[in-house]
Amino acid sequence: MQTVSTETVPGHETVEALGIARGNTVEARNVGRDITQSIRNITGGELKAYSELLSKARDEALSRMEADAEEMGADAVVNVRLETSKVTDGGSEVIAYGTAVRLR
Repeated sequence: MQTVSTETVPGHETVEALGIARGNTVEARNVGRDITQSIRNITGGELKAYSELLSKARDEALSRMEADAEEMGADAVVNVRLETSKVTDGGSEVIAYGTAVRLR
């Protein structure tokens, strides 16, 4: 499955748009991480535990989007976008979406 942020896949012709493929996940913070990250927030520097959490969430959302596109019979997903939002005090959603297409 090819996924691109552009409107087309280089070297291929889009023959059919199948619809919007999407995948999401909601990840919650860990209380233990919050304590260590709060200290890091005071002293400065990257909040690595949160960076790793969001990276994992992005990968999961993209994987679910690709699975959704495969169920539609797509060869690729174009115009891929990622968004995040806070859904609770301790949790954030990451959603990946794009247009599922068939290629020639």
